[in-house]
Amino acid sequence: MSAKFAALSASAPVLGVFAALGSVMGAATLSPAFAEPKEEAAAMAPASENAPASENAHAFSFEKIDGGPMPLSQYTGKAVLVVNTASMCGYTPQYTGLQALWERYRDDGLVVLGVPSDDFGGQEPGSNDTIKKFCEVNFNVNFPLASKTTVVGNDAHPFYQWAANTLGADNSPRWNFHKYLVGADGSLLAAFPSSAEPDSTPVTQAVEEALSGTGAS
Repeated sequence: MSAKFAALSASAPVLGVFAALGSVMGAATLSPAFAEPKEEAAAMAPASENAPASENAHAFSFEKIDGGPMPLSQYTGKAVLVVNTASMCGYTPQYTGLQALWERYRDDGLVVLGVPSDDFGGQEPGSNDTIKKFCEVNFNVNFPLASKTTVVGNDAHPFYQWAANTLGADNSPRWNFHKYLVGADGSLLAAFPSSAEPDSTPVTQAVEEALSGTGAS
């Protein structure tokens, strides 16, 4: 893996998080609340030592938010940005940037994959249907979404256990909107902390190099 894409340790997100949402059928209304993301992350159990062994991400499958399997092997030949999301987080507005990134690069072979998770601060409490409607109504999201998933600890989805073992615990999700970049061959190229905006130079440059093939290990 290129040193250029060595993932940085995930920095603790902003202390302000948001704890109230309006109806998913209306505009998102977010009220500030306070939490300690760094302490929340530290309390999470580490990835299982028995995490699945795999050479690449294409061995794993998620469940679609509206039902049915979502094997990552269907994205062979494409770069995939896997993002654990939440509807009630200070980073929730990143949905706008993720949708824009998807629209900008999807014709070149990028897939943005949202993985809703309630692991951090209880900020994704709703059902899959509620989450899907929230994303569509408030952020016009039409990139693929997985069903609500555990992404940290012993019960983490196998993809996340594999990713933690591959890039190390320091590059595992510490909060909502952590990002993993998977290459066209299924290799894990990079990880970006929650604070990395989808349109930031590190993210877009990594995506472009992955799409050009230069990001593959």
